[in-house]
Amino acid sequence: MDFKQLTNGQSEGFAIIKKCDVKVTAKGSEYLDMKLADSSGEVVARLWDYAPLIHGEYAVDDIVKVRGEITKYNGNDQLRIIKIRKAGPDDDVKPEDYVKSADYSGEYMYSKLISIAEDFEDDELKRLVLKMYSERKDLLLTWPAAFRLHHAVRGGLLMHTLSIVKLCEGVCEVYPFVNRELLITGAMLHDIAKTIEYSVSSVGTATGYTIEGNLIGHLVKGAMLVDRACEELSVSKEKAMLIEHMLISHHSEPEYGAAVRPMFLEAELLSELDNMDARVNQIARAVETLEKDEFSSKLWALNDRKMFNIMEKDKDLRVNLD
Repeated sequence: MDFKQLTNGQSEGFAIIKKCDVKVTAKGSEYLDMKLADSSGEVVARLWDYAPLIHGEYAVDDIVKVRGEITKYNGNDQLRIIKIRKAGPDDDVKPEDYVKSADYSGEYMYSKLISIAEDFEDDELKRLVLKMYSERKDLLLTWPAAFRLHHAVRGGLLMHTLSIVKLCEGVCEVYPFVNRELLITGAMLHDIAKTIEYSVSSVGTATGYTIEGNLIGHLVKGAMLVDRACEELSVSKEKAMLIEHMLISHHSEPEYGAAVRPMFLEAELLSELDNMDARVNQIARAVETLEKDEFSSKLWALNDRKMFNIMEKDKDLRVNLD
């Protein structure tokens, strides 16, 4: 946590509340059991002898200023809160500064993607991408790409999307016979329905799945959105079918949510690049706080593997999307 160290040994700073529960000790006194976070990490925090009339009332996504003592408990940092208050207008703090965010601003990534689509020679694909992006611009600028796994940060959806588009461009240089604009269209639209799949807080982090997210999911819902947009734009049936197939197959295997397996080259490439970017992000996040030659904890999404860190600590793991 980016807290200021005071001369008396205490720590002070601003943070966003990720979890906030009122609990009761064995002796019957109430305390706040919290998880606080900023862009650098999270810490468990507790306010003992909690009295709402004295300390105030708090909820998830509130920005607070806290002062307290950081100690170790079971090998992890824990903050014992001494003072706490909500951040006010005079503090000049913004929620997005206290949540983990994409390496680039949403506006920058959105403009890069729009610029690529505007250069398409295929007018049908150009109109389709521009329509679907313009209709969801406000959501896309901040939306996360996941609830818990890869790119589960503010702006993570566009970061994941632009990363894959950049990979597509590299692949097409090596394999010039690939339909570049079809592949990039699939990449730009493959997760478009995540704007419907997740419930997202005001600060841009996913809080869970919507009803449609649980019952339909972003692969099938995305294909439905594409089908409707293609009808409105009079995009050819064949082209619409190819894009829809790319969306419903990009998880590769039915056990991972794909309705069908990829059945043409661009669909296969999209699936592979999507998986590659997701895994790179998960591994990078798992080792970013480790010392050199340390192992991460087991990663559930990577078959419970522990990842070995071969880089020096404090390495720069930002992606290059320029």
